[in-house]
Amino acid sequence: MLHCPNPTCTHPQNLDGRATCQNCGQPLIGILRHRYHIIKPIGQGGFGITYLAEDIERFNETCVVKQLIYQSPDSPGAQQKVQALFTQEAQQLFQLGTHPQIPNLLAYFHEEGRQYLVQEFIEGHNLSQVLKREGVFNEAKLRHFLASILPVLGYIHSQGVIHRDLKPHNIMHRPADDRYFLIDFGVTKQVNGQETVGTVLGSEGYAAFEQLRDGRAYPASDLYSLGVTCFQFLTGHDPRSLQLQIGYSWTQTWQKHLCQPLSPQLVDIIHKLLQINLEHRYASVEDVLKDLKNPQPLSTEVQNASHRQPTVDRQSYKLELAQATDRTAIICEPRSAIPAVSASQLEYPPLQATQFEVATLNVMGQIQSVQTQTAQYFIEALGDDLSLSMIAIPAGSILMGSPSTETARRNSEGPQHHVSVPNFYMGQFPITQAQWQTVAALPTINQALSLDPSQFKGPDHPVENISWLDAVEFCGRLTQKFKRLYRLPSEAEWEYACRANTTTPFHWGETLTADHANFHGMKTYRLAPKGQYRNQTTPVGSFRPNAFGLYDMHGNVWEWCADHWHPNYQDAPVDGSIWFAQDDDRAAQTTHPWRGGSWYDAPASCRAAYRTFADADFKSSNLGFRVVSPVLSP
Repeated sequence: MLHCPNPTCTHPQNLDGRATCQNCGQPLIGILRHRYHIIKPIGQGGFGITYLAEDIERFNETCVVKQLIYQSPDSPGAQQKVQALFTQEAQQLFQLGTHPQIPNLLAYFHEEGRQYLVQEFIEGHNLSQVLKREGVFNEAKLRHFLASILPVLGYIHSQGVIHRDLKPHNIMHRPADDRYFLIDFGVTKQVNGQETVGTVLGSEGYAAFEQLRDGRAYPASDLYSLGVTCFQFLTGHDPRSLQLQIGYSWTQTWQKHLCQPLSPQLVDIIHKLLQINLEHRYASVEDVLKDLKNPQPLSTEVQNASHRQPTVDRQSYKLELAQATDRTAIICEPRSAIPAVSASQLEYPPLQATQFEVATLNVMGQIQSVQTQTAQYFIEALGDDLSLSMIAIPAGSILMGSPSTETARRNSEGPQHHVSVPNFYMGQFPITQAQWQTVAALPTINQALSLDPSQFKGPDHPVENISWLDAVEFCGRLTQKFKRLYRLPSEAEWEYACRANTTTPFHWGETLTADHANFHGMKTYRLAPKGQYRNQTTPVGSFRPNAFGLYDMHGNVWEWCADHWHPNYQDAPVDGSIWFAQDDDRAAQTTHPWRGGSWYDAPASCRAAYRTFADADFKSSNLGFRVVSPVLSP
């Protein structure tokens, strides 16, 4: 088989003998540089795609070819930066590859306008794959890992290099000799002794506070990332989800996630690796190795540090998400001055109270009861008398998914599982066209946004024809403007908020009628009568809300969720967090779920448990979104 070198090709596999790709028409390269025969892709990250290959000049010895794939036509400066980083990666491999646990650089070249590097093949799996296959590490296995990888990290630091992207994906395990290898030197930094604000590079959830704050990176920054990696190995928890939920404060309560006892010595070591403040963290690999051999209790200063948090300016920089399959590679260009932010600036606006009526329907679609409920909310002033109403969703638990007896149930809705959801704020309505146009006019973060994408016009109608990428961009601009985190909901948050303490297929009850939601009213669910098919969106808030005070949770427009798509709930998180794909193949699909149904859909598709999905760039006139803001710990 021949693999198309076009990184955007959706069907790159071609039969031998073809001159051009059968899918995109690009010329096919059977053998790169008349030497390297591409066999198959084996991974993809923020800046490159890697292929398994054979070196025909060395008796078909297996090697790895990495191709630069980052493309940003709207940002030439960012593209040049990533091209320079790719060249730097080749230089670093050339410099560091003499270490037995770092792959050797075999070649670096340009061909047909594309950049490639060739490196030694390590026969094994990255530790994200190992964690999925073998489960969490015990203490003995983690100690062996640290004893193997710490000297490698110490070696690159001694060469004046900081890795800046240490995480499970970038560490390989070779079972043949039970050794760990450090890979992917694409965002390394050369130590120069100067403390200057620079370009921020790293992976969300793994990068140290000082690294994402203003681009400063030290050997201790790599050690923080190592501590996060150890935490993931011991607990199985994805740190990206924790950081989205509660910021850096999770590092001070990390022990509550442990599923096995650890020695006090190892607990102390990981706790010190995870210190947010640089001065409380290990400064060198040698210090960590020393404590691994000689137990030392935490100092009083480090113990007290667990109760202190740095002042965080979460959005004092321009954020650009690289086109990474795991969407964690980050390039940030900090502004020249990064002011401190007081605690009061990070607080939410004052809460207000609202009263509303909640109706319950019986199986015939008739109103069974009407109750008056109260909810709290805050107002985010967007300008020009336009605002965003955010309802306070209380913490609670949910039996997520649907029982096997539910009418129209699908396998993707199971197995049912208990989930505990922390409190958060959620948009009272889907994002409207007026709100969209205001935020879409704010400065670009990663991509341009159309000011008027919707098919059905109206300032108070929900915005539609919105891709997942568009929705993420919108959230980023909100976050930057108001200096508090806005994002898409996790599937667990969405379903919990939709049900609002109910267990029936709809928060209305056992069925749904067109008098209470906007869907294909000529189609029915159970014993409900037929009703009106409006064939378009309706203004948000046209029907009664649920018991949390949220409108349009059934019908009108589908709503994107933040998670990667999973075909069922096997191994789903139980803490309400965003569920990221753990293996490279699943993450590379970049598909994301929608919830809630729409004006076009039958009521069965509007059930609280119903879920479907699409690619991140998919758009439709029945697809919109609403935002959430997690309550970050101070």
